[in-house]
Amino acid sequence: MDKDVVYSTLLAIAGAALFGASPPLSKLLLGEIEPVLLASFLYLGSGIGLFLYKMLKSLVFNDVIKEQIISRGDIPWLAGAILAGGIAAPIILMFSLRITPASTASLLLNFECVATTTIAMIAFGEILERRILGAILLITTAGIVLSADPGSQYGISIGAAGVLLACIFWGIDNNLMRNICNKDAADLGMIKGLCAGTFSLILAISLNNPFPSLPILLGALFIGSISYGLSIALFLTAMRGLGASRTSAWFAIAPFAGVVLSFLIFKESINIQFLVALPVMIIGAMLLFGEEHRHTHAHADIIHDHCHLPGDIYHKHEHDEDKTEK
Repeated sequence: MDKDVVYSTLLAIAGAALFGASPPLSKLLLGEIEPVLLASFLYLGSGIGLFLYKMLKSLVFNDVIKEQIISRGDIPWLAGAILAGGIAAPIILMFSLRITPASTASLLLNFECVATTTIAMIAFGEILERRILGAILLITTAGIVLSADPGSQYGISIGAAGVLLACIFWGIDNNLMRNICNKDAADLGMIKGLCAGTFSLILAISLNNPFPSLPILLGALFIGSISYGLSIALFLTAMRGLGASRTSAWFAIAPFAGVVLSFLIFKESINIQFLVALPVMIIGAMLLFGEEHRHTHAHADIIHDHCHLPGDIYHKHEHDEDKTEK
């Protein structure tokens, strides 16, 4: 196997692991910091991390892929994505993590792809293959199993329902971002992180959220910088060696990496619902991201017309560079 492919694959796996680590690592801090404040520092950390990535890339690397700059017409789409995916979704997720096992929350995050794909089908008329429809059915079924709580008043876990709601907001975010996906992905992520983090910080202050100790705040910034910032940087770097679809397929392991880390950190017990839902979710994820690639990818000096961030991995059309054979 080509060394560049191996290197890019390792970068993609590392990025997926960091991305998936966010729920359990965030839950570690929730006893010391309020959910809104935690969400704000996670996204501020993401924005700062991507800013440092762009600085490093411009100083050290000879960047051959040119991206279009963000224009005034992109602002409404980006603003909507910030509100849905940068503010609403992470705040809802943080509140939900308070009352939901981290392993369950991590596994439920697979539903983001279902939400993204379903919204794309309804709002944009995107045609889905039978394989994708089957994956949606399986992941949704697993989500229902994980969310069921016969002992509660409504028969559903409020925390699990909150995670699913966060995924819907991220699905809205992804579909809004598709309209400006020809712009620099790192720029978009940096702006989203800094703007969403600042807004949530102002909201937390207005709600009189108490500020925790400095180590907790720095920890939140660090988690955001690696789980959202560094993971996206690794994704973008890996994409140059693997292509968008193959890199996205590797990122499908992110929720399962979160599950493993949750068990390692919290020693959570495994109930029957989790045992039933896990294999169904795995099969659904394999169907959703199991596209085979029968050719190698060549990446020359190209104009990169579409961005694929970890949240946009449902988007499976081919790029010109994906069609180029060595």
